[in-house]
Formats: sequence, C-alpha cells, structure tokens
Amino acid sequence: MWKSFLLIAFFFAIGNANECVPRSFGTNRIVCVCNSTYCDGLPEDRPEVPQDGSSYWYVSDREGRRLELSTVEFGACQNLLCETFITVDSTKRYQKVLGFGGAFTDSAGINIKSLSKATQQRLLRSYYDPKTGSKYSIGRIPIAGTDFSTRPYTYDDYYDDTLLKYFSLAIEDYEYKIPYATQAKNLNPEMIFFSEAWSAPAWMKTNNQINGAGGFLKKEYYQLWADYILRFLHEYKRNGLNIWAVTTGNEPFDTYILNDPLTNMGWTPETMAEWVANNLGPTLADSIFNNTLIMALDDQRFNLPWYIKRVFNNKKAEKYISGTATHWYADDLIPAFVLDQTHNDFPDKFLMMTEACEGFDSTPEEKVILGSWERGEKYMLSIIEYLNNWYVGWIDWNIALDDKGGPNWISNNVDSPIIVNATSDEFYKQPMYYALKHFSRFIDRGSVRLSVTDTDTVKSTAFLTPSNEVVVVLYNSNQHSKLVVLEDLQKGRVCLELSPLSMNTFKYKLY
Repeated sequence: MWKSFLLIAFFFAIGNANECVPRSFGTNRIVCVCNSTYCDGLPEDRPEVPQDGSSYWYVSDREGRRLELSTVEFGACQNLLCETFITVDSTKRYQKVLGFGGAFTDSAGINIKSLSKATQQRLLRSYYDPKTGSKYSIGRIPIAGTDFSTRPYTYDDYYDDTLLKYFSLAIEDYEYKIPYATQAKNLNPEMIFFSEAWSAPAWMKTNNQINGAGGFLKKEYYQLWADYILRFLHEYKRNGLNIWAVTTGNEPFDTYILNDPLTNMGWTPETMAEWVANNLGPTLADSIFNNTLIMALDDQRFNLPWYIKRVFNNKKAEKYISGTATHWYADDLIPAFVLDQTHNDFPDKFLMMTEACEGFDSTPEEKVILGSWERGEKYMLSIIEYLNNWYVGWIDWNIALDDKGGPNWISNNVDSPIIVNATSDEFYKQPMYYALKHFSRFIDRGSVRLSVTDTDTVKSTAFLTPSNEVVVVLYNSNQHSKLVVLEDLQKGRVCLELSPLSMNTFKYKLY
C-alpha cells in the first residue's frame, strides 16, 4: 500500500546543513552534542518555504532523527485507503501567538558561564538565532532569587528598610542574567522579557521568612512592594533591558504547603486583586512603565477559572491585568477544558503557560535523564494542548542546567532541554529541545491558530503566519508508522508516512 503512496506523492530529502552529532545514553536515549566548533542547526542557505505546490517537512523521532528536512508535494490521494485524515481549515481562525522561550535563572547563567566563550555562543545561538536556532522570542527573568540560585536572597534584605535605601540588584543579575538576556536580545531583536518575584524580603512578610508556610505580604507594605517592583524595572532598563510584563508573583499557593522549602509568597484572590488595583496597577500606570503589562496568578491550572473569576470580581484590578499565567505541574490532574472556560469567561485577557520542566517529581538519580524521548514527548503534547486551548505562548523553565539538574540551593533539581558538561566544554541538546523547536522556529509572533482535526494517536495544531504561510505540527504517538493524509481545504492533500513516535512540522505557502 505504501508503495502506491510514494508513486502518487513525490517525496525527496534535502538534509540539514548541520546535522546532529548523536551520543547515546541508553536505548532510545539520544542527545545531540555541541561544542566550540560545531553544533547542529537548520540550514541558512535555503528559502524559508518551498515553491508553491509543495511543503517542507521536518521530522524528529525516537530513532534519532532531529529536524530532518524533506520536501513533500501536494497531490491526489483521494483513493488511498489511509488510516488517518488530518484536515486544516484556514478560514476558521482563533488566537494570535505571542511566542515561545525559557528562563534566565541564576543556575542557567552559572552553567552557560562555565563554558568557553565560543561554546557559550553556540548554546545561545541554538536558542535565539532566528535562522538556525529555535528562534525563541520570550525570556523569563526572575526578580531576585529562586530555588535555582545558590543562595536565598532578595534585592533588599536590610530589615525595615521602608525607604528602599539599600535596594540593589544582586551580583547574580550582573553575572548570570543580564549578560545572557542581552545576548539573546542581540541575536533576536524580537525578544521580549517578563519577570516575577518569588518572595518579598522576609521582613515584609507575615512569617518573617523568605520561604515556608504562611508567608503573606503584610498590608502595610503593599505600596512598598509595588515600589520595589518599579525599582527593579528601572534598574533593568538602566542595564539595557526593558521588561514587557510582570506577573503578580510565582506560585502563591506554595505558601499553603507545610514544610515546602521553596521560596514563596502567598496571595488570596482578593488580596491579589486589592494589591493590583490599589498599588501595582496605579504605580506602573503613573510611571514611565505604563506600557508594562500585568499577568495574574502564575500558578497551576487547578486555579482556573475560579481563582481568576474572584480576582476579576475587583473591576479595578481587572482593568490593570492583561492576562493570566499558569504552570504545568498539576496538568495530569486537571483537564484542559478549564483553559477554554477561562478564555470564554474573559476573552479579552490572554493566557500564557509560563513554566514547565521535567524531573521535578523524580528520584535524585533521575532528575536528569539524558536523551529521554518520553520527556520530549510530554513537551510536544503539552504545547499542542495549550495552543489548541487559547494559549498565546509556552515558556520553558531553565534554559540550561548541569548533569545533576542544578545548581539549586534546596536540591530541587530538574531536567532541562540543554544540559551542560563544563568538563568537556560541550552541551547536549535533548529531545525536549527539539520538541520546542518544532514550534518556536516556525510559528512566528502574530501567527493565528487555524482549525485542525486530530485523533487520539496523532495530535495536531496549525497556524497561519504573518507571511501567509501555514505551519502544521503533528505528533505520532504510535509505536508503529502511521499513514496519514494531511488535507488543507484551501490547498490540497499531502500523503505521508509518519515514523513511530515522531514529531512532524510542515510549512507551506497558503496561496
């Protein structure tokens, strides 16, 4: 049967200019190795899209392909007994995409800095180069320390400094965050940054600690905390980085977890709304940062839609808030329909996934599993799910970690799409890296989601770019090849054989 497919649909391989240098860490555990002189990437010397009547086809799979490039022709597939039909309808359109990216944590900066200058550049280009790299366009920059720091700290740990006289950026900002965020911006001028704090200084909180349960902002410091955020924005601007948005703070629900060592600060929906309405919102509006957006929540999606509804009961707060930020750590417990519900309740507020990582619930020995295809698959399926439920972006956590998944001052180590080996001056691109690149490299800012069908075993999402190109991403979760007809109702049909457990991106001209 597949031979007749090949006779009808003309198909040929182009190949990558810089192909993956594979290294195996076990069965189906392949990474691509990069160093100071070589790194895989998309070819620079080819058109962005093929000639009309054909589509580029990029494939990554468990067997070791990594964004392998081919061309497939639109053709007549009507009479084939195909197993699966995927239909794209570009007349039905939904949200616009803002972008994809990762976080400039202290730990990421420490690991990048451990490499030679030449290898650092290879790593940063892998993420931010618009031609050969992932074309990341959003960066997350924490306000002061996180668990992915080597110590707990804020920007004003001087007790009762109500004038913020001792406020200052930390050495970590100058060594590990600002330099690499600046280089990313230089590589891709479309980069935008958002920020949030994990905690106010301990002396501003009800538990007088930077972490631990029951730590809420004292009401007498509501305005001072808004002023603190404003000072951060000024300091980063002075260092050449404008912050596009801030959130109301990282994971406020962590403060309800007993014995949790994570740095945190709690909000109820009502106190969050009160602070935004009376302090943060007006403070930004009356400053040179009056175009800086505010995202609410920045926590798990089990808070949707009820938490946001209670925040937006405060109409003054709703006026200042542009979007809702969520993380992915409880997604297995909460179905995706809550995302649709939140969009339907507040269609003028955007939704963004602002933190994801693998290894967070693993044993210390499996915090990093080099070459894990299963972790790449989770990224791929999560991004499809969020995009198909109104989200405008999907942001990874640390952009680079070491082979233990750190450093992390509370030993909360996790995995990362890129793992650094400073001893050999090289880094490893994992399947998670390629899962994200299948989207970020091809779905430009301003792309509009299109109607697309999928099945239980072949998941899909589709977009129309500002350049009038269609991008379709498919994941074949079967352990065997899958015969598929991809039909664009405005373009025609393409006949495909998707390899087992494969990520597939198609890009073609609409007209």
